[in-house]
Amino acid sequence: MSTRSPWTCILWDVDGTIVDASEGILRRLTITLEHFGKKAPVRSELAHWIGPPQFESFQTNVGMTPDESSAAVAYYRSLAREDGYTAGAKVFAGVAELIQDAAACGIPQATASSKPEQQVVELMQHFGLASSFRTMVGATPDERTLASKADIVAEALRRLADQGVDTSRPVLVGDRHHDIDGAAAHGVPVIFVRWGFSWPHEADGAAAAVDDAAQLRALLLVDDTDA
Repeated sequence: MSTRSPWTCILWDVDGTIVDASEGILRRLTITLEHFGKKAPVRSELAHWIGPPQFESFQTNVGMTPDESSAAVAYYRSLAREDGYTAGAKVFAGVAELIQDAAACGIPQATASSKPEQQVVELMQHFGLASSFRTMVGATPDERTLASKADIVAEALRRLADQGVDTSRPVLVGDRHHDIDGAAAHGVPVIFVRWGFSWPHEADGAAAAVDDAAQLRALLLVDDTDA
């Protein structure tokens, strides 16, 4: 028996999809917002913050101007460097094994995250997943040059194609509405995972939605009994 995939390549969101970094994010957001005289979020409000680029979130959620948002992002990033990008982070149950199994089957994979790329790389290295990805794509440090999900998906597909990967049937695994919107800009279907930090309606527009890694595995890997 061999294992294959109905997809030629798999793109992965990171925060809320592979990694639960909410503990450190909430702590750093609290310090940052209080530093800038804003009200800090409670854990139940993290869906407003985890997923979209923070440059955008500081404006949308607390009314900062673009310049204020840039300053807040820089301050937040300084806290993250002090903490270490992997502090308090953990991988959602069964996801690391699924990524590793897909790689072992020869299925090309890439991250496509709104998180800064340096942090994505450090997290994947920390959890022993870096070697499972052909490329790890994230936002630029300022979260402005390369930040929108549509642009990040395009960059992930470009890097894979440059390596000779067949990108004719890609899929993105994500947990927020902006994953669906960003992927749709390139005709990429999304498998929506419900274990992240989303509102119930955010799965609208996804090709499928799953509740756990076993359900996700069934959509990404197929045992070919005829092999």
